[in-house]
Amino acid sequence: MLTRRSFLQTTTLAAAAPASQPKRIAIVATVYRLLSHAQHMGDRFLVGYPYGGVWHKPDMKVVSLYVDQKPAGDLSGDRAREFGFQVYPTVAEALRCGGKELAVDAVLIVAEHGNYPRNEKGQTLYPRYEFFEQCIQVFEQGGRAVPVYNDKHLSYSFEKAKAMVDASRRLRFPMLAGSSLPVTWRLPAIDLPLGCKIEEALMVGEGGSDAMDFHALEGMQCMVERRSGGETGVKAVQLLEGDAVWKAGDEGRYSKALLTSALSRSDTPLGLTVEDGRTQDLVASGQLRVLAKNPAAYFIEYRDGLKAAMLMLDGAIKDFNFAARLSGVQQIQSTQFLLTPEPNVTYSACLMHKVEQLIESGAAPYPVDRTLLVSGMLESCLTSKLQDHLRLETPHLNVAYQAPRQSQFAQA
Repeated sequence: MLTRRSFLQTTTLAAAAPASQPKRIAIVATVYRLLSHAQHMGDRFLVGYPYGGVWHKPDMKVVSLYVDQKPAGDLSGDRAREFGFQVYPTVAEALRCGGKELAVDAVLIVAEHGNYPRNEKGQTLYPRYEFFEQCIQVFEQGGRAVPVYNDKHLSYSFEKAKAMVDASRRLRFPMLAGSSLPVTWRLPAIDLPLGCKIEEALMVGEGGSDAMDFHALEGMQCMVERRSGGETGVKAVQLLEGDAVWKAGDEGRYSKALLTSALSRSDTPLGLTVEDGRTQDLVASGQLRVLAKNPAAYFIEYRDGLKAAMLMLDGAIKDFNFAARLSGVQQIQSTQFLLTPEPNVTYSACLMHKVEQLIESGAAPYPVDRTLLVSGMLESCLTSKLQDHLRLETPHLNVAYQAPRQSQFAQA
């Protein structure tokens, strides 16, 4: 009979075994088509990727794939034939490679894209949690667990997201999740000093959906988590839209100086800049209110007193930029999260480099708690929107963790 003690002993022994063969990877995806997340990420392990000025091919092998949907343009069969792996009809069979035991060394869950319903909050109900639960069943039945990477949100539901993190700790396997924004290049290449005192913080970007707004929230979170005392969790949130966003700025709920600094890092100001090439101060000129016709503002109140704002400014810019004021530092700190163009989207290679570290070392390079907290922040903000944009207390978001000492963004 498999007990918790015997499971942990088996898992520990498996983790300690010397590696003699390339790590075997199972990919569990919603779709695998051109420019889907699964294609961007899976292909990095099939053909390699550019990193640090060289072409890097991981010493790893994709051995199995599960795809939930096969729309027009599906690449799963072509990739399987070209690279010698098999597409299986269930998640369990993919993890067992058609046999009776877990037969892989790592799992990539990439549940983004595809035809799935939306809930009343506008969240697409991607089956990330359901895929993860099927992996957990295989782990428990076989008495062995392996590292798991989960792309983007853990789940649209904080309850499900927390259950995923709890399961990884119960079975003691390393887990990584989240967006590429925290690990892509920055212009300029700065990080906030670990242990700094942040007086206020602001993020700007384009979004208008839970998929895009998640990126921006996690970009902001990877910066503010470096503050003195570490992350303490979120006390309350509020989401405003339309004219209420500009009114909040006039009332001082977010800093216009920080907004100007963040926008100064943007490479994609719209309006006159794309019409006749002139640069412009979008805030001082008043053009921001003209261009961003449907703005949204996320207000995040942290349990330690820090207040942060995130403005989604569709129509004004097309990138993601951050600014913060630090105690004792005169100059505002600001940077752009660089997102390189299609089809190579090398920022996804930056993320897969972190996944490679997870698989090789058996330790996550940064805490999965970040993505857990951001998943909950986003869900609560969308609940605020649904409830007439009320400020909502969030006692359940008491997620505390310490940021990694070493900066994790690409610098070469």
